[in-house]
Amino acid sequence: MSVPDIVTQRLQLRQRGLVDFDDCLRMDRDPDVTEFVKGPWNNPEQHSAFLTERMQTNYPDGLGYWTVRLLGYWTVRLKDADQGFLGWIMLLPDDPDRECAEIGWRFNRKTWGKGYGTEAAKAVLEYAQTFLKLPRIFAEIDQRNIGSIRVAEKLGMLAVGRSTDAGQGDLVFVVEDKK
Repeated sequence: MSVPDIVTQRLQLRQRGLVDFDDCLRMDRDPDVTEFVKGPWNNPEQHSAFLTERMQTNYPDGLGYWTVRLLGYWTVRLKDADQGFLGWIMLLPDDPDRECAEIGWRFNRKTWGKGYGTEAAKAVLEYAQTFLKLPRIFAEIDQRNIGSIRVAEKLGMLAVGRSTDAGQGDLVFVVEDKK
């Protein structure tokens, strides 16, 4: 299962794989990075199992209209020099009718404020709308996560409500293709 490589002005996005395991693990162990994200970050065994499962899941071959190359995770690195792992972008299926997908991102704290998240997410959003023809992309973002909310707004996403998951403080941001 794979997603296509994407190159932006400053970044290279390639399929995330087990080669990125240690970098992802280190990033998730930074409490500032995962402050607004539920997960097993403080339990090393559960965290490793969670990350391994996410990296080995086939996205989303068995969900109807979607093919192997449609959705998944990308690892983000600087384009012109190997500056190391910056973070990841995901584009995951939300419904079997291929009408909606979730976009998400996580970046190392040292990269924050440099526009990498916006640049990478904008490229994946364009891919989703142009090549996958997905009419609706959404993101669920904790209402306290001002940095991710700003990224969503820069992507042209609009806050349309709150997550339906019980106990979540997540805002739901949506962008719809006007075509």
